[in-house]
Amino acid sequence: QVQLAESGGGLVQAGGSLRLSCAASGRTSSSYAMGWFRQAPGKEREFVAARSSRGGSTSYTDSVKGRFTISRDNVKNTVYLQMNSLKPEDTAVYYCALMVGLGLPTQTYDYDYWGQGTQVTVSS
Repeated sequence: QVQLAESGGGLVQAGGSLRLSCAASGRTSSSYAMGWFRQAPGKEREFVAARSSRGGSTSYTDSVKGRFTISRDNVKNTVYLQMNSLKPEDTAVYYCALMVGLGLPTQTYDYDYWGQGTQVTVSS
């Protein structure tokens, strides 16, 4: 089993920045992709960003390109989401997720493990 613990959410004004962290513990394999999703009230959970296990390939949803950066520290089994130039429409609960194996997954059903979520609120 793998456990994921997010941190770093909070309240920020539009234009501000936040960095989310997600630490993986337990039986993590040597190859796994990690991603971030978000879910606003009344909406479906949507893909935000992902980073592959090897090679450092990344993928972003169009609305965050140029503003968000996903990175990972494989020694610490931690993935980060640096969020800059935040907008009110970025307000959501943010979830990190882990997929065992290789690839760059962007769908919720690709992922094997999920964190509990952290709230990000951007005020206008």
